[in-house]
Amino acid sequence: MNGTPRLRSAYPSTPVSGQKQYGHGANSAPQGPRSPLQPATSLNTNASTPMIPFTVVDAPSQRLYVALFYTALTIWRLYDFFGLVSDEAESLWMFMKWLAIDSVFLYGLPELQIPWLQWSSSMTAILVILHTMLNALLMFRIPIPVTSWFLAFTKIVYDRELAVSERSVKPASILQNSSLILGKQIIHILPEGSAMLNPDQSPFCIGDWETSVDLPIRINQTNPISIELLRIDIDTNANETIVVSAKNINKLKRQADRNFAKNDRTSPRVLNYAVKKTGLYRLEKVLDESKLEVQRRLSDTLVVQCPRAMVKTTLQDKCKGDLSDFYLQVEATPPLKIRYSKMVNHKDQDHVLLNIPSENLVSPLARQRTSGTLVSLDSSADMDISWARTQTINIPLNESLGVSGGWQYMIDEVQDACGNFANYSDIRSSQSGPQKILKGHQLEQHFSVHERPRIALREYDSQHPIKVEKGKSKNLPIHLTSTGSGKLEDTPYTLSYLFTPQEELLPDQKHSSAATLKETILLDTSRGLEIREPGLYTLQSVGTRFCAGEIMEPSSCLLLNPPEPDLAISAETIPDKCAGSSIGLMVDLDLSGTPPFHVHYTIRQRGGGVTQKIEKIDRLHTQLELKPLQAGHYTYQFSGIRDAVYGDPRSLRHKDLVLEQDVKPPAAARLLDAQPKRRACIEEPVTFAIQILGEPPYSVDYELVHHGRRQKHTVADIQDSIYRLTTEPLRDGGEYTLALISITDRSGCRIALKEEAKVDVGLQRPRAAFGHMEGKRNIQALEAKKIHLPLRLQGEPPWTVVYRNKDDFTAQPIERTLRDSNDHIEATAEGIYEIVDVRDAHCPGTVDISGQRFGVSWIPRPSIEIPESPLVKLTRGTHVKKEVCEGDEDVTDVSFTGTAPFNVEYEQRHKPDHGSQSMSSKKFSAGLNVASVRMETSEAGMYEYKFSKLGDTSYNHDPRKFTPLTVQQFVHPKPSARFTEAGKTYRYCQEEEGGDEVVPISLTGLPPFHLELEIKHYAKSKPELINIPNVETNRYNLHIPHRVLALGTHFVAIRKVRDFRGCQRTMDLNAPHVQVSVADIPSISPLEDQEDYCVGDRIAYTLSGTPPFSVFYTFQDYERKASVSATEFRRIAEKPGIFIVTALSDQRSTDACKAKTKITKVIHEMPSVRVSKGRTATVDIHEGGVAEILFEFGGTPPFHFTYTRSTTPPKGKKPEVLETKNEISHEHSKTIRASDEGLYEVVSIRDRYCAFTKQKTPDISGQKLLTNR
Repeated sequence: MNGTPRLRSAYPSTPVSGQKQYGHGANSAPQGPRSPLQPATSLNTNASTPMIPFTVVDAPSQRLYVALFYTALTIWRLYDFFGLVSDEAESLWMFMKWLAIDSVFLYGLPELQIPWLQWSSSMTAILVILHTMLNALLMFRIPIPVTSWFLAFTKIVYDRELAVSERSVKPASILQNSSLILGKQIIHILPEGSAMLNPDQSPFCIGDWETSVDLPIRINQTNPISIELLRIDIDTNANETIVVSAKNINKLKRQADRNFAKNDRTSPRVLNYAVKKTGLYRLEKVLDESKLEVQRRLSDTLVVQCPRAMVKTTLQDKCKGDLSDFYLQVEATPPLKIRYSKMVNHKDQDHVLLNIPSENLVSPLARQRTSGTLVSLDSSADMDISWARTQTINIPLNESLGVSGGWQYMIDEVQDACGNFANYSDIRSSQSGPQKILKGHQLEQHFSVHERPRIALREYDSQHPIKVEKGKSKNLPIHLTSTGSGKLEDTPYTLSYLFTPQEELLPDQKHSSAATLKETILLDTSRGLEIREPGLYTLQSVGTRFCAGEIMEPSSCLLLNPPEPDLAISAETIPDKCAGSSIGLMVDLDLSGTPPFHVHYTIRQRGGGVTQKIEKIDRLHTQLELKPLQAGHYTYQFSGIRDAVYGDPRSLRHKDLVLEQDVKPPAAARLLDAQPKRRACIEEPVTFAIQILGEPPYSVDYELVHHGRRQKHTVADIQDSIYRLTTEPLRDGGEYTLALISITDRSGCRIALKEEAKVDVGLQRPRAAFGHMEGKRNIQALEAKKIHLPLRLQGEPPWTVVYRNKDDFTAQPIERTLRDSNDHIEATAEGIYEIVDVRDAHCPGTVDISGQRFGVSWIPRPSIEIPESPLVKLTRGTHVKKEVCEGDEDVTDVSFTGTAPFNVEYEQRHKPDHGSQSMSSKKFSAGLNVASVRMETSEAGMYEYKFSKLGDTSYNHDPRKFTPLTVQQFVHPKPSARFTEAGKTYRYCQEEEGGDEVVPISLTGLPPFHLELEIKHYAKSKPELINIPNVETNRYNLHIPHRVLALGTHFVAIRKVRDFRGCQRTMDLNAPHVQVSVADIPSISPLEDQEDYCVGDRIAYTLSGTPPFSVFYTFQDYERKASVSATEFRRIAEKPGIFIVTALSDQRSTDACKAKTKITKVIHEMPSVRVSKGRTATVDIHEGGVAEILFEFGGTPPFHFTYTRSTTPPKGKKPEVLETKNEISHEHSKTIRASDEGLYEVVSIRDRYCAFTKQKTPDISGQKLLTNR
């Protein structure tokens, strides 16, 4: 075999020296050269030459010498380790020495080129690291848990326990007995092929942009070689059979396989068969590879013409109120749906969906289908599919166009009965879509809706005629509007009117038969209609080039040419009754024409100038009084006249209307500044300037009239021609009349006067007062917020109000001008605002004393405080709360002022007795003016709570307005108590009290202490409690009273400890404890009260006495003895049987005090189940078939078992649980019928006493859990 070729990865062959040849026997002949094997041995020809030639020392010997050398180094290393322990030499030096020795040895060994010892550099580095770790553990005397490792390794390798038969057994071999559940049954459902046309019932159509469609044929679990389709023509109802050849089927199948993985052969495939004709298609026949017909699911697919729609357009110009009056033409298979949208003035108004039923046809597409077929093939009448033909339907749209502007109707979508639709809105919005389908199709209808004109006359009507000079024209004023809010822009306008000349009018001023209808074109309606001839004009119609309008009232007007104005006069002298001379002329004027008249005349005084005068007269007869103020000769000439119609004055000079007179006027007086009505203040006088004519001295009589009361006054000896008359104070409000009664000059003639003036005196002085806000004259507001204080002012606007803040002594009064009687002033500061003065537009006023002041105060900012109590004291600005114990519940009451709720933030600082302090920020909200803050007492130490932020509903936190508040509290630590020698077992005798041991306890805290101990016997569930008061020291020796002890072992634990401060600690249930063993005679008691056990259970007893113990028992009618060195006797039940403990003895027991007992335990066998006789059986059934599963049981009935149905995955994969069922059997066998595919196996079994499960935690999430009852 030395010549056998080796792989490159194998160990190199051991070289052999040329002098030695080894054979199988002593007489073996030397082996000659074997030329056929030479190429194989040439694999090692490139190996490095060893440093020590194999001719000197062969390879095995070299490996032996290296092993001996490494053993010597190990012995040396251990020698240094033990010397280091005894001599305490320097550990670092030893570690560095052995690091160097190991590195030289391990790195130098590969250089010797010894076979099997030629390691790679990475392997050498790993060995150096391992040796370095070993040197560190040895030289630095790092302890190694060898004992723990050894015990753990022994547990893994040798896991055995003593059984009831007193032999060692493996618990795993008993607990994991897989033979208890045997057998499985697999049910396979044989697949059946199927085929279906158009499984998703998708709609199909052929049209301008779709010349063919692909009909989907879904095949499942079959490989067809022939497919036949039945087609019924829509137009002729003729049917034909389309045969799809095997070649085309294979081509379609290859295309369908591209969408699936290569190893996926079971998923259904969809064959897309292209058709170019419309009609009703049905899958008629499908043959598979065995030439058997494949099951078909009948389903009809209808291929129709694609729906389309267009607009039958009409005129685009419409008038407001007209109907739209156009049609939507749809070509589709009814019943159909069409959706169109409407825009008015570029705004979306409506989206309308119309459902159009089929006419005179009963279409199955309009009914709910109960099957996949649309027609029956039983007779030719049933094959009539004329209802699927495309129909042209005109849909009228008659909608009132009630808004002027641009209207646009657009077809958005049309859908036929099959579900095919054409979405024109998407096509319109698409830049690169199939725009060709829009060619030749009008999809929109545009309307321009115009306003209708509305016309009426303005300023004139039949009761108010138009008067025009003869021979002149007049623009008839018209008012042109629209019927809506839109503007009229469709000029020009066509206007027709009816005209009757004035001489042809009927007596009732209506049109006669001589009336004529005239028509004109208006380009500018603002100029109106020009008319000239006198007569009656009546508007008949108005219209634009698009719309006829409405005639509104007034629509008729009369045009008249009145006579020209003229004047005739007569005059008589006005004598002075006192002096007897003439003082003027009284001229009678008789006028003709249309009032009002304007009469032009001149006054010429001899030796003086000429004065032009115009007298306005509004009636046909009047008198003109000419009374010059100065003496002299006067000439009056009336030169012209004009009236309301003839605007240019008509000359009267040809009539020579001239009057002359010599005048010596009497004394006179007139008011110079008599306004229409003068305003005055109440209780103040009024002054008037009077101009006086005549010869001084003068005496003037006047009277003051008020409310019908007249007060006459006389002012005498007036020397000046201008006199200032001052009345007495006017003490009552209302209207006064100052009338000049008469004047007397030097001649003594008393001349009556008619001069008077009106004076309006206010009824009262202006007044000012503050108004009420919510019924009062004070307000509370947020600080620094502007407040409008209401004012109530009386008088004439504007008012000037002066006010001030009484509480602000440095502020000056403020003056404001107000124009509203219910105006306001602004207040920005807190205080009492007072009105100082008021004045209206004319007079000074008074301030209402009751409303002179208005109080403004700020809503108080929130504040926080700690109420003082016996538990809280204020010390140096800090609230110190009474000390508490660690863990106690404690709260601090906090009171607030402000508006709830309050938002509080505070900092909690903790400074423990030992360690660094900590700080945390907290916040809370308080809904009332009082809140409780929970104090932190989880750890001992000093706690400080600093309330740093506060806000309420009215104010946010303002650090400038808030003073932090601090609360301190000291938390005392809880006392503690522990056993000095925890875990120790103390021995007590039941009879000999002198030999009792004491249990030392160490305590921390402030004495005296109060202890509460718990003493619990292992065999009892209820513990005994002992209270020990007044423990004066921190070390206490406990004497347990015998009244709470019984034979056996007791668990003694400290439950509670309380110190002098009242602080109490409740010890943890797992705190260290001690045991007390009370011995007299040994005793044995079971740890469990149950009597029935199963194979694999552990039977345990607690022993009382002095170990070692001897336990005597019988099992399977054999008496046995077990030696126990501990206080617990435990055996595992490996077989069924009756286990009886008969006696117990301990080290101190004698035969006389040997404990006699009889404790009986019954060990039952584990239940078992066999499925399909314990084998794995496979049953194949068809869809709908049933298979029987046999379950056989062993044990004590009744049997409760759980079985699962899982998938049968490929090899290497775990099955997936599909469902889990629970069953019960009162017999030792049960048969269950199943029809679902899967793997059936039992996972758990339970009889009357015992249970066994195959799986630890079954994962049935997402599965059905079925329980048969």
